[in-house]
Amino acid sequence: MNEETLQNKSLTILLGVVSIAFVWILLPFYGAVFWAVILGILFAPMQRRLQLKLGWQRNLTSLLTLSICLVIAILPVIIISVLLVQEGATVYQRIESGELDIAGYVAQFKHSLPPYFQHLMDRFGLGGLDSMREKIVKSAMTESQALATQAFSFGQGTFDFIVGFFIMLYLLFFFLRDGAELARKMRAAIPLEEQQKRRLQLKFNRVVRATVKGNLLVAITQGALGGAIFWFLDIPSALLWAVLMAFLSLLPAVGAGIVWAPVAAFFLFTGAIWQGVVLGLFGVFVIGLVDNVLRPILVGKDTKMPDYMILISTLGGLAIFGLNGFVIGPLIAALFMSSWAIFLETKPRIQLP
Repeated sequence: MNEETLQNKSLTILLGVVSIAFVWILLPFYGAVFWAVILGILFAPMQRRLQLKLGWQRNLTSLLTLSICLVIAILPVIIISVLLVQEGATVYQRIESGELDIAGYVAQFKHSLPPYFQHLMDRFGLGGLDSMREKIVKSAMTESQALATQAFSFGQGTFDFIVGFFIMLYLLFFFLRDGAELARKMRAAIPLEEQQKRRLQLKFNRVVRATVKGNLLVAITQGALGGAIFWFLDIPSALLWAVLMAFLSLLPAVGAGIVWAPVAAFFLFTGAIWQGVVLGLFGVFVIGLVDNVLRPILVGKDTKMPDYMILISTLGGLAIFGLNGFVIGPLIAALFMSSWAIFLETKPRIQLP
């Protein structure tokens, strides 16, 4: 082994060790770093347009872009989160005081079912009304209590939240200002052909923009429509249901229907026919139409991934990375497909005799 080869191997080992160590020290704030990168990619075109139009220095245009991002993307999320926590505390208090009688709703629903379905529930061990009611009430109490606890002891995690929030804003400013230069340096360090690196970078940016903008727009639209119809039908805690529908709408195909469909069925089985019909029709032809029309245009068109791949990667990402997974999952899937496509294109073809 000559000296040059030994130096190259030593440098490779050193790079691997320090890279792992660097990622390790970033793990406590990986969410802040991750969203700084994502928002930097989303708002970088705005920053460049402002710089060309106003002729300002990069520092000023980056600061202006950061302010716009704060107003239209970050503050609304914080406000909705605070309102959601307060709503959860209210629901918990209503369940605890007996004002919201979930057990009564469950009993009413079961007795309204046809005898065949009641017999079927008995066969599957769901006929024990008392135990079923107890489980549902306990689950509702647990979930609402979790939100209520956040409302009553919000200061417990305030310091970590503030630190992470300002780290994200700090990094976002520099990603907006120096993002293009950082991307060029990263591309130069990757040992691939320039065309391949360019292709992967374009895929990365497209998937991030399509996934975040598309999914969030679909989620906000479905959540707002679902909350509006729940409020119109005088269903308690419409805001809580709206946020839940918005979150579940991140899942293609099923989405907000997990919430509104059981409620519509409950109305129909308990005799509230017009409420059930209105909610069912609105859910299918309005809320469902948003998912069937907007999502393929905003997400599938740019990611160029089939619906089943988007669904399974989103579910896997949410299971592993939490809420961040709705971006990380499809992103990994898109890079996986692009990397294998590049490999198959560059792989020498086998010459058959």
